[in-house]
Amino acid sequence: METNLLQRITHDINICHGKPCIRGLRYPVEFLLELLSSGMTIEDILADYDDLEREDILASLLFAARLSQVKSIHRIAS
Repeated sequence: METNLLQRITHDINICHGKPCIRGLRYPVEFLLELLSSGMTIEDILADYDDLEREDILASLLFAARLSQVKSIHRIAS
């Protein structure tokens, strides 16, 4: 299931400057995460964006979860 969800996340230098996006569409993962963090529900997002599917939102959440599973974080600037 997780592999299928993560396959929805694509990277193409010609789409949104190579940011991780949903299924080659111009919806960066970060955009969907921002919508969710602003308080929108999955149902709200799907109502506003007809070409998105519930699995796209879940894929964005899974992608973010994987990115947060780092062993350590180092400060790069003071």
